[in-house]
Amino acid sequence: MNKNLKKTKIIATLGPASSDKETMIQMVKAGVDVFRINFSHADYDLVKRNVDIIREINQEYGYSVAILGDLQGPKLRVGVVKEGAFLNPGDVLTFTNEKVEGDSTKVYMTYEKFPQDVKVGERILIDDGKLVLEVIETNEKDTVKAKTIQGGPLSSKKGVNLPNTNVSLPALTEKDIQDANFMLDLEFDWIALSFVRHAQDIKDLKILIENHPTNNIKTPIIAKIEKPEGVKNIEEILVECDGLMVARGDLGVEVPMEQVPVIQKNLVHKARLYSKPVIIATQMMETMITSLTPTRAEVNDVANSVMDGADAVMLSGETSVGKYPVDVIKNMTKIVKTTETTHLYAKQNVPLEEKINCVDDRFVTDMVCRSAVDIVRNAGAEAIITLTSSGYTAFQISAHRPDAHIIVFSSNRRVITMLNLLWGVRAFYYDMQKSTDETVIQVNMLAHNYGFVEQGDFVINLNAMPVHYGGKTNTLRLTTI
Repeated sequence: MNKNLKKTKIIATLGPASSDKETMIQMVKAGVDVFRINFSHADYDLVKRNVDIIREINQEYGYSVAILGDLQGPKLRVGVVKEGAFLNPGDVLTFTNEKVEGDSTKVYMTYEKFPQDVKVGERILIDDGKLVLEVIETNEKDTVKAKTIQGGPLSSKKGVNLPNTNVSLPALTEKDIQDANFMLDLEFDWIALSFVRHAQDIKDLKILIENHPTNNIKTPIIAKIEKPEGVKNIEEILVECDGLMVARGDLGVEVPMEQVPVIQKNLVHKARLYSKPVIIATQMMETMITSLTPTRAEVNDVANSVMDGADAVMLSGETSVGKYPVDVIKNMTKIVKTTETTHLYAKQNVPLEEKINCVDDRFVTDMVCRSAVDIVRNAGAEAIITLTSSGYTAFQISAHRPDAHIIVFSSNRRVITMLNLLWGVRAFYYDMQKSTDETVIQVNMLAHNYGFVEQGDFVINLNAMPVHYGGKTNTLRLTTI
């Protein structure tokens, strides 16, 4: 039954097009592993309802769909603009801190310290780079004048990017702090932090998580890489975060667009070295917002992201506001599965030759996981079966992309849903109050019952000895079903 499950996970963003239970059930059946809730447009009551529905679906159908909350971060925007405003090359636009209705000469800027941060000669990009302006004057208090380089229509509340400017805004805004606390109240599985530039951005969010009353499990953090500083400081960020998202929308505006494909490949490789999952996001199947068929370029993009070794591919507008939220998942699942069955994919996604960076004292666990992956290659084991209380072992094994099922048992239901984001990992509930010998027999029997392995298959069992002290994985067995 479970022999042909896809390894690369699919993340779908919830929105008006997908916020009813029936649609969500169909999306999960079609291949969704994680639902993303975007807090740039979030109504708390609706979010709470959606979270309840996802958990009901998990309970009723036996799924482990995870919930990812995505913080808005310091997104800069222009204010409301009169209909029909247009900028021609050479036109001068004044940005002001005063809440005026904008036109083609003057516009309100939501970011108060904008006049202090920008310098003459720096670029201002509006609406994903459709409009390009250059700063010609700032009074360093409340107004900035900029000359239009690339013109076009100027409309309300469009995003602003400042690729050359050192923005002094923190990654965690007041709104983010409130939203993060709300996510923690509802025990979300993952929190994504937008516009991460330094390790300190992650540390600030970690402190907030540590001080929250539901902190019986430290909610893992995904660093969204969408600014050049984030790319530059990737090593220090990877030490602190629990996963990465390559957010190609803002990234493609902040850095020259032709660099994005190489940055994507580099970030995927780096994340694997640190045993952190990596998500590729934005504009994956954009035309399916309105059309039943994706373009061939989009199909290629999804397949190449899978080839690169991403843990997950993410849909945004396609499932939140698009006309075909279920069909887009079906198409994506087809592309993912087909790509994963090719010899090219098998050749690309081999266990890492480089030593995985050990970021704490778990050297023994890391070595046991590495050995398990080597045995899969040499003995042709069908599955690596492990028990975990924190999920750490699953992160390690998944990063190596073994050609075997990764089956994880945990007595903590929050760990089970959290692990649903990781490449190839299938997690199940198991109450671990048994001796090791009995445990191995039982979990192997469960793996057989779930249809992952057959009689006579080799499997690798990883355990912590002694078993019920929640210790670190230190034991490896090669067993026959």
